[in-house]
Amino acid sequence: MTASSSSSTDVVQAAEGYAGDISPALAWAWVQSGQAELVDVRSDAERTWVGFVPGAHALAWKQWPGMAPNPGFDAGVQALGASGKKLVLLCRSGVRSIAAAQRATELGLQAYNILEGFEGDPDAHGHRGLTGGWRYRGLPWQQN
Repeated sequence: MTASSSSSTDVVQAAEGYAGDISPALAWAWVQSGQAELVDVRSDAERTWVGFVPGAHALAWKQWPGMAPNPGFDAGVQALGASGKKLVLLCRSGVRSIAAAQRATELGLQAYNILEGFEGDPDAHGHRGLTGGWRYRGLPWQQN
């Protein structure tokens, strides 16, 4: 399944238990066109310290410290999906957002995981943000 062009960045990759995996660029294109809502499932601390996407809906999957599950996630994601739009979920590296997308799908929503996340995978020196991710791809973000 692809979007309107055939670029590798606009391919929806099949996934188990949710609508699919998409590139940061495709997620942003969907948000900009009004097809999707961007849901940042990182903790409040991550968004504060590392940066955030302006206009994204902040809805943590797990909260710091301790990374306890957010008891308000289900109600929050259902409210965001009530419009029928696609939900594109963003975390640090594209791992927690898989679990969040699976849960959103269980709740009857069309949810996608954004590959690479906000910061991408660590490089050989353990540094994030240098090999992939929302920021690396030059998409909109801010830092406090």
